[in-house]
Amino acid sequence: MLNRIQRIADHLKKATGGFVPETGIILGTGLSGLGKEIDVEHAIPYSDIPEFPVSTVQGHPGKLLFGMLGGKPVVAMQGRFHFYEGWTMDEVILPVRVMKFLGIKRLFVSNACGGVNPAHDTGDLMILNDHICLFPNPLIGKNIDELGPRFPDMSEPYDHSLIAKAKDIAAANDITVREGTYVGLTGPTLETPAEYRYVRNIGGDAVGMSTVPEVIAARQMGIPCFAMSVITDMGVEGRIEKTTHEMVQRVAEKAEPKLTLIMKELIASC
Repeated sequence: MLNRIQRIADHLKKATGGFVPETGIILGTGLSGLGKEIDVEHAIPYSDIPEFPVSTVQGHPGKLLFGMLGGKPVVAMQGRFHFYEGWTMDEVILPVRVMKFLGIKRLFVSNACGGVNPAHDTGDLMILNDHICLFPNPLIGKNIDELGPRFPDMSEPYDHSLIAKAKDIAAANDITVREGTYVGLTGPTLETPAEYRYVRNIGGDAVGMSTVPEVIAARQMGIPCFAMSVITDMGVEGRIEKTTHEMVQRVAEKAEPKLTLIMKELIASC
């Protein structure tokens, strides 16, 4: 695996003329528009990267974008990989590890999720301050010492200083943001009413099918993380509606300009 990561990183360095990003970005379902804010110098389809997975989910364009955002060099995944697509956990977290080898110093993640906190509503933005992993842990297996310790500390999965800055940016732009714990499930089924209750009972404010594996991998490598969700549907008793992936995309796309503003200004401040 270590050799594979190095080969992919070397290929990308050559393809981009040695571009060194400071910030890695993962754009979730219906949230690829932040890529339009990047002054793109190189756009590389996943299919053109040897040994790299390829997105299969609608709303995930499947490109790596290298360029400037907020005056800072970034690399952005326009589309991520999910465990439910059949990728192994090693493949799900592979891009984050490659980003580390490219030089990133921090990771920004977005996602679309279901809300289970009755104080929240459809279309709200939620800053993640913690998570609960109900995936198979992506670090199971032989540890690669070059990537980090066997037992990485997770007392601060999401960087407190980045959260504070994001909240200040939201307030200055009159944007309401929530804050809470994200519960990561495998999917691809959307949750049953009983599953929504379970997620809430164990301490969750939102539930989704991504983010947690990437953040675990980043934290093992010592990379500070910031993540924000768009709550696209509610899993609160009495407010549960039939939901489709297309509906999730539409809600995410409507909320995207606010998320993009916060992310862009936060990256510029780093």
